[in-house]
Order: sequence, then structure tokens, then C-alpha cells
Amino acid sequence: MKQKRRLLIRSTILLIIVTALGYTFYQNFFSDQTGMVKVGEEAPDFILTDLNGQTIQLSNYLGKGVFLNFWGTYCPPCEKEMPYMENQYERFKELGVEIIAVDVGEPELVVRRFVERHNLSFPIPMDSDRRVIDLYGIRPLPTTFLIDENGIVTQRITGGMTEKDIIDYLSSIVPKDSVHKLK
Repeated sequence: MKQKRRLLIRSTILLIIVTALGYTFYQNFFSDQTGMVKVGEEAPDFILTDLNGQTIQLSNYLGKGVFLNFWGTYCPPCEKEMPYMENQYERFKELGVEIIAVDVGEPELVVRRFVERHNLSFPIPMDSDRRVIDLYGIRPLPTTFLIDENGIVTQRITGGMTEKDIIDYLSSIVPKDSVHKLK
């Protein structure tokens, strides 16, 4: 009797695990991706507030390249690439490229501590209600969109990046009138 009960419990747990894994794979690889922003499309406009209380509206950056990064403090690849982004921020800002790092649904205090710990100076708008990540079809974190000076998505990058990757991506969206300043 004890063995039968143990077998039933183990089978139930295994079934739950297999179901959860199947659902996860389905959501990540086979679910409807109609809400996903694609390369060649105009980047959807949004308005969010950053940690300094400033309003960030994507359409205000027309004429500049935009490195639009979606991240979370709990994401190890996100944490690894943030210092690389900070290292390049000032240089590329002078060339007409803006880094905007949208935090997805975390408490402001947690994000503020992360930003202070890493001395980040680029805009970090808060997507508290996860409306913008739904609009962009974000899965997984980090996901970055490269947006050219005309507001068109030129590339979608999922996963972490090295500093060299970030330099190459930022260089690819420098507005035409500033390309000659790249060294």
C-alpha cells in the first residue's frame, strides 16, 4: 500500500513538471507572436516615467538612433551588460544615439538601488504595468531593439551582449549626419 501511494505521488509530481515544461516551451517558441515588433517596422511609440520623474516618449527621439533595452534586476545577463552600456553611453550620446533601458514591472526602490550600485546615468523608464513589454512582445529578458533615426526597428537582439557587441550595435544606428565622427 505504501509503495502504491509513493508511486502515485511521484507520478503526479512528474506529470506536473512535464506539463509546466511543455507549457513553457510552447509559450516561448510556438505561441502566437502577432504582438511582436519586427525588424523593418516602425517602433511603437510609448510614454513612460523614469526614475527621476522625467517623461520618456520614444517619438521624441526621432532623428536619433535609439538602443531600446528591456531588462530586470533579477536577470543575470541584464546585470552583466549594464556596465558595458554605461561605458559607451556618453560617447554615443554625443554621436546622436540614446540608450533607453526599460525596467519591466519591478518596484522602484529595487531598480533605484540597482542603478546606484552600478552608477548608471542613461534613462531608465519604469514599465510598472508591463504595457510596453506587451506592446513590443518581449520574451525573454534582456531584449534590445535598435531603432534608426527614422524610428524604424533595424534589429532585435535577445540575450546578453558583450561590450564589443554593444559598441557594434550602437555604431550601426549612429545617424547619417554623425557617422563621420565615429573613429
